[in-house]
Amino acid sequence: MRGKKRQLFIGVLFVVILSLLAACVDEGSDADGGSEGGGGSITLYSPETPDLTNELAAKFQEVHGINVNVDYAGTNVLVNQMIAEQGNPQADVWYGGGGILPFEAAVDRDIITEYIPEAAEDWEVTENGIKMKHEDGYYVGTEIFVLGFAYNTELVSEEEAPKTWEDLLDPKWEGKIQFPNPAASGTSTLMVLSYMMQHGEEEGWEYFQQLTDYANSIPDSGSSPTKGVAMGEAEIAIGFDFMAYELKENGEAVDFIIPEETPVLVNPVTLVKDGPNPEGGKEFMDFMLSEEAQEILASWNHIPINSDVESQTPISLETVQEHAIDLDIDWVNENYDRIRDEWNTNIE
Repeated sequence: MRGKKRQLFIGVLFVVILSLLAACVDEGSDADGGSEGGGGSITLYSPETPDLTNELAAKFQEVHGINVNVDYAGTNVLVNQMIAEQGNPQADVWYGGGGILPFEAAVDRDIITEYIPEAAEDWEVTENGIKMKHEDGYYVGTEIFVLGFAYNTELVSEEEAPKTWEDLLDPKWEGKIQFPNPAASGTSTLMVLSYMMQHGEEEGWEYFQQLTDYANSIPDSGSSPTKGVAMGEAEIAIGFDFMAYELKENGEAVDFIIPEETPVLVNPVTLVKDGPNPEGGKEFMDFMLSEEAQEILASWNHIPINSDVESQTPISLETVQEHAIDLDIDWVNENYDRIRDEWNTNIE
């Protein structure tokens, strides 16, 4: 009898231990970001400025009580990482990439999935030439980026600064221009593709050969030319608006010109396909359109997409819409890699 009782006691104890272990596993899943609900932590992939993304993450945690792990790297690095992680995704949300082009390509690569926050459900897909969200819900814009010209205000007056893309070919700018390398920078690839969509490839390659001849430097980084203008290494640089306004806010002699016709893009946020905490990811996407997040973006000189938040720069969504060119996204997707590959072959 003692032996049977001992066996029964051990059996009951074993069941109790298993039950306790199962409860711990369940609690751990909730704490670390299980698939049930949005209460667990989330992982954010972003190529945007680390200080900016960390500020957004901290505010989200303050408002929602959910921890955000930020994984920072360049856009191409993050995209390749998400491709490698297919079948076992590590991220829940991807924010930013210099505009919509990498996100458009990500749809075909099957690394992101559909979700549109309630705040954006009534948005038109394209408004005044600006694609605000994906037509099938694969991404939504969080802010506006404008491609244009930074200039050194100690070397160039606002009146003589270029106002169109053709103005850059004025001989007075020879040796005084910088722009990013289109073979490396998404910012500059956008410049090349948008010009060729409007003028054709033959005229486009002629234009960029002359622009290259006028440049004193063509760095790989999208922000380097604007920084070069601030340091007096160039008088004119091609880049996004916030790059110039951030330097201006820091006291640098830099200002920004919006060309008469130019690419105007949203910078999106999207849900990673099969991420470990999709509900938490959706909450973060909702948050990115909230006043709290939009005020942070505005404080970094990004143009907010939420009309209730005021832009901290001289330009806003309303004022920039008249400059936006209508981008043929299908053409861009079909030719993006080819044009980048052909840059080094066609430009001497």
